[in-house]
Amino acid sequence: MIERTEERFGLKPERLVADTAYGAAPMLNWLVEEKGIAPHIPVFDKSKRGDGTFSRSDFRYDATDNVYHCPGGKRLGTSGTVHEGKTLLYRASKLDCDVCPLKPQCCPKEPSRKIPRDIHEHARDVARSFAGTEGFEQSRRERKKIEMRFAHLKRILKLGRLRLRGPGGAQDEFVLAAIAQNLRRLASLVARPPPPQALCLA
Repeated sequence: MIERTEERFGLKPERLVADTAYGAAPMLNWLVEEKGIAPHIPVFDKSKRGDGTFSRSDFRYDATDNVYHCPGGKRLGTSGTVHEGKTLLYRASKLDCDVCPLKPQCCPKEPSRKIPRDIHEHARDVARSFAGTEGFEQSRRERKKIEMRFAHLKRILKLGRLRLRGPGGAQDEFVLAAIAQNLRRLASLVARPPPPQALCLA
């Protein structure tokens, strides 16, 4: 949709607002690296550990040297091999981990710690940098207004399922539903009683 709008009308948004379903690494990378659009999208992230050991967020990434630094100050490097077409593994030295006092909190069941990093992690970091900013919160408020319109279409106007077939039929049905929604809103605005006027006594 973004590319079609850009091709037809020469318009491209500066930011894109969406839910976590659009927070996958390839999608964020396309927005940041290819389209130059700010992603106001929560990042889909499962790196948080639930066993009390250090998570990936406890390790600091150094983009200059392409290494991670662990909470104990040691470096984790990568061979550059991409696993499963999407992940780089950064590994600590077993010699460093064997003598580290933080090993029980880091890798108690492994000889050394390894950190997976998505090849599109830079785009994910860019998306994380927007979270919590005033612009991000404004985008959330604007998105909520739009989502309320879709919820109204589904629940009140019963547009949970399209009945006409094909792209053309779907477009016609959706346009008719949007017209009905706008007429409903217009009627509610027009039917409002006029504001009371103050009496002026001479």
